Amino acid sequence: MAANTNHAFGYGDDPWTEEATRKVKEQFTHPCEPLFVFNGTGSNTMALQLMTRPYHVIFCADTAHIAVDECGAPSKATGCFMRTISTPDGKLTPELLKPYMINFGVEHHSQPGAVYISQCTELGTVYTPAEVRALTTFAHEHGLLLHMDGARISNAAAALGVSLDEISGACGVDTLTLGGTKNGLMGAECVVVFNPDLMKEARYARKQACQLASKMRYISCQFTAFLTDNLWLRCARHANEMAAKLSDALQAMPDVTFTQPVESNQLFFIMPREKEDKLQEFYHFYFWNDAMNEMRLVTSWDTTDEDIDSLIERIKSL
Repeated sequence: MAANTNHAFGYGDDPWTEEATRKVKEQFTHPCEPLFVFNGTGSNTMALQLMTRPYHVIFCADTAHIAVDECGAPSKATGCFMRTISTPDGKLTPELLKPYMINFGVEHHSQPGAVYISQCTELGTVYTPAEVRALTTFAHEHGLLLHMDGARISNAAAALGVSLDEISGACGVDTLTLGGTKNGLMGAECVVVFNPDLMKEARYARKQACQLASKMRYISCQFTAFLTDNLWLRCARHANEMAAKLSDALQAMPDVTFTQPVESNQLFFIMPREKEDKLQEFYHFYFWNDAMNEMRLVTSWDTTDEDIDSLIERIKSL
């Protein structure tokens, strides 16, 4: 409401964006350039377009958001080939990437250019600081850049008990999507550019990715609230706690089998299909892997104890 009072210059030349930029920079120990955008697909597209040329390969897990859930937008915008790598838990490792570090300098082949990881992953698993650092070190040793999609980075930080910086900027990532929408914001993301060689052209990449908002203050003011008094952490911690509560109850049920460890606010499990179909009459959820009846449930910043209790009772009644 404060940002909606009187007039302001457009495209980020306003006091709210200035304040939010300062707030984001305070989260990180390394110099960075925060650029506010308004959706996750746009943030990933912008960052990857900034760090690649059309003849590059972008490496990602086979479950990666850019490979599965963004309708090919990053591929279309960058012109790059997406090399998906099979992983059991949604996490890339240097060992998984190593076989693909080939054909450097061979003009007949797309050139290795970038690595994309999600924090948390699409399977709800979490990269530790050591794991992120190992990946960035490996990427940089081979001349690649690394983008971290942190749509759920708040949940990862809350789960590990670390700062946002300790699992991103301090580990050497080149760009980061600092996610807000999945942790309670009305609609706001922020691409944080750490690599100084990318900062000069970052604003052009944002504009070309159709992510430069004319009324920027309505996006940036959300991040000011988000980063004040650790609101981001309280929201993420609550979501994780609700997931843990639900997980504990489901683990005690004999016909529920978890397919991934519950490390954040996402739960992946299977039950007898007839029970899952019955449950869909009362609750909306995705079948992550329909062939194996794998369900995906996600708790959030506003999930209540009553929500969890009623769901548990419903499943028990089945």
